[in-house]
Amino acid sequence: MADTPVRWFSDPHQRVDVADVPPVVATIAAGDPIRLAWRNDLGGQTFRLDRADHTEYVKWAPDHPEIDLEREARKFAWAGRYTVVPEVLGHGRDSDSSGWLHTLGIPALSAVAPRWKAEPRRAARAIGSGLRMLHERLPVSECPWSWRIRDRCTQIADPDNLVLADIAPDEDALVVCHGDACVPNTLIGPDGTCAGHVDLGSLGVADRWADLAIATYSLPWNYSPAYEDELLDAYGIDRDEDRISYYRRLWDAT
Repeated sequence: MADTPVRWFSDPHQRVDVADVPPVVATIAAGDPIRLAWRNDLGGQTFRLDRADHTEYVKWAPDHPEIDLEREARKFAWAGRYTVVPEVLGHGRDSDSSGWLHTLGIPALSAVAPRWKAEPRRAARAIGSGLRMLHERLPVSECPWSWRIRDRCTQIADPDNLVLADIAPDEDALVVCHGDACVPNTLIGPDGTCAGHVDLGSLGVADRWADLAIATYSLPWNYSPAYEDELLDAYGIDRDEDRISYYRRLWDAT
């Protein structure tokens, strides 16, 4: 996965001291307010920069096999031709062991913002319809990346999980998957509909259930399992327990 599901959002009114952020972030901010948007347990952090009339973000991360910000920049550029994702303003490396990705903000809130955690049913439906929109807009035939089972199984480290390569279900429908369809990565606009997606590091062609299984899997981490069927209904699909179970096992194994 591109980022682990363990993350939290800072107080949107609390600035971060420049001394506590990577120097490249302070340089890009150029004196404008910096706020911590989230972090994961791999050491990655994303900082929000409040400009006079818009918002920008800088994702910073130490080198790790699960994080490739240069590749994510390419995926943003490709996906942005077809759907709403952050516009890349720049990317690079600030040391021998860390890199950064600078993007323009989308005028919307993450689905885990307090505004939407207070309306979990509406948020779950926005996530479901947003995934359907993403899957319909991104062209499978033109996507250069794969997230299919055979490729993901090469990442399995625990021998006990190697069986997943042999018990894979038939693919239902190939789409370009988000690859990390956890709740925080859907942005919701003021009207309650999906306004875009972030964190595309694992984007690639796969069965649509690879995304749906994880989108529903993540609901209890942020809302409640009671809204899983709301998400699937908004996507326009009936629940498939076998595929959900398999793709969750694959997620945990890789």
